Amino acid sequence: MTAKNVEEPTDLRGAGLKAMRDALPGVFPDGDIDLRDGRLGEELVEIGLTSVWGSLWAREGLSPRDRSLVTLGILIALGAETELRTHFRIGVTNGLTRDEIAEVIYHASGYAGFPAATAARNAAREALPD
Repeated sequence: MTAKNVEEPTDLRGAGLKAMRDALPGVFPDGDIDLRDGRLGEELVEIGLTSVWGSLWAREGLSPRDRSLVTLGILIALGAETELRTHFRIGVTNGLTRDEIAEVIYHASGYAGFPAATAARNAAREALPD
């Protein structure tokens, strides 16, 4: 059995900008934007734009909602609290409910550990205040 051939966009930067704008409505202005800030490591966001948003989030094969579920689980396991705060908001944009986000955190506690789940819960509380 072979994997389904999923076509990757040819303009990874453009596809990445669209995927980011879809995930974070109102955060990025229309048109081409420069994400560099003139500081150390300034190209990291541009690299993420093409390699993560353009190559992964813009792919067919999983819905944005499913990609959010997978991403949240991975980020919880990594203890990536800064990214979690953003991706909790993206998850809501992609159709996840607060209850579903809580269930992802609970489920992750059994696989990633209670400290990672507690840190994720705290990040979710910051990102999605009552």
